[in-house]
Amino acid sequence: MLLYLSARSPNPRRVQFFLAEKGIEVPVEMVDLAAKAHWSEDFRKISPRRTVPVLLLDDGTAVAETIAICRYFEAVQPEPNLFGRDAREIAVVEMWQRRAEIELMQAVQFAFRHVHPALAEREVPQVKDWGEANKTKVLDFLTFLDGELATRAYLAGDRFTVADITAIVAIDFMKVARITAPEELVNLARWRAEVSVRPAAKAGA
Repeated sequence: MLLYLSARSPNPRRVQFFLAEKGIEVPVEMVDLAAKAHWSEDFRKISPRRTVPVLLLDDGTAVAETIAICRYFEAVQPEPNLFGRDAREIAVVEMWQRRAEIELMQAVQFAFRHVHPALAEREVPQVKDWGEANKTKVLDFLTFLDGELATRAYLAGDRFTVADITAIVAIDFMKVARITAPEELVNLARWRAEVSVRPAAKAGA
């Protein structure tokens, strides 16, 4: 088994955070994205879409999506549970994981990729108006999330789950996208402070 990661990248960090919460250690190989190592033919054979993270299993199976990798390890080691314990909780965690991934993380990544000059060569075409529009989408979701966190401790309920991992990694990545959460979102700030002090939050940061 071998886990391919890259430094300072949000999706690899989600996997590292998840594994740290589980207390699972996996052999790792770092892929240098700045040097375009993910565009090599050798790496393309492992990850045809040239993305990280990728989990290469002992039988040669390559799992190249963040949440798919996390689900694999949840099945291998169910506790501590991070995807839900019963039908209701699984559904709620999945709902919030999807919201955090699509409405927050994806929007932050679009804002970064389509505005940052250094990404112009990789993001073709780079549409700056789309990047700026996604900054507005991020702030809208954060306001919504702040209201939800007024009623509970974590995104999907009263305990920490994979949905919180996706959300905090996305919010931390806002810094490079030059997006700042409004100070009046006090419930969001409370949640962010609590999640950020978890020992596992240091993984991949």
